[in-house]
Amino acid sequence: MDYVRLGRTALKVSPLCLGTLNFGVRTTVDEAYGLMDAALGHGINYFDTANHYGWQVHRGLTEEIIGDWFAKGGGRREQVVLGSKVCNSMSDRPNDRGLSARHIVAACEDSLRRLKTDWIDLYQMHHADPDASWEEVWQAMELLVNQGKVRYVGSSNFTGWSLAAGQEKANQRGFLGLVSEQCLYNLLSRQPELELIPAANAYGIGVFACSPLHGGLLGGGLRKLAAGTAVKTAQGRAQVAIETRRADVAAYEDLCADLGVDPAELAQAWLLDRPGVNGVVIGPRTAEHLDCAVHALKLELDDSTRVALDRLFPPLTSQIPQAW
Repeated sequence: MDYVRLGRTALKVSPLCLGTLNFGVRTTVDEAYGLMDAALGHGINYFDTANHYGWQVHRGLTEEIIGDWFAKGGGRREQVVLGSKVCNSMSDRPNDRGLSARHIVAACEDSLRRLKTDWIDLYQMHHADPDASWEEVWQAMELLVNQGKVRYVGSSNFTGWSLAAGQEKANQRGFLGLVSEQCLYNLLSRQPELELIPAANAYGIGVFACSPLHGGLLGGGLRKLAAGTAVKTAQGRAQVAIETRRADVAAYEDLCADLGVDPAELAQAWLLDRPGVNGVVIGPRTAEHLDCAVHALKLELDDSTRVALDRLFPPLTSQIPQAW
């Protein structure tokens, strides 16, 4: 595994980040344990979760599963660079959500308890909160860092403007600020190329692309739908994209067949090849999904493949009208 720096920090993480959204919901506890053990075996040291994951059963379930896995020992916690998130609602109470100083600190304490650990390596704001000023956010984050409960701070689902505003305020306070951003980015969703990735690169904020298969659609989704084996492709953002992008995805699957590569591998390899992207957040449900992502690390794209993919999924910059 060739490790990368997390943004402008000296922290080394794997370019594949093990996302845990499925843990306890689409995978059993034992399957989740197996995926985490297998990830470490592949050299994947960066794991990502969120305090509300597992909400379909109960909020915090996924963190509890990870915490129980850490408790099994064997140096598991010491080997993992752990990221979690705060912002989403954890109950019906009005202050049990968002990015108030009260909720950030309380949610971190709750996450530490569920995760059975003394620290979170990367504490991320899951979304921007229009009601919370950056002064309040940074006050809370600085407290957690000074207490040793958080090592670094990151963001998720932010805009380029939010990254710039947040980092400028952190700079004024003499605080390290944001070191990473997780964003929805894949062949079907190239919006981050317009402003988000340039802003992140300008401030030394690492970018990790999540939903690399757009809910499974880029992993041979049409073929699986036809065979009746689709799981995620039949729902969520994948189902929405099928309505307008079916022809493009069908052409993509044909291209993959011509190249003799797995669609999921190519979609993830394309992201790992993108300028300004540090890595990819994967969400495997099975060991086979995990192996596919690892294989993508070894898949090298040539110029003709890049051109073919741009032709099927044009960058948005090519669609912007020229100035008068």
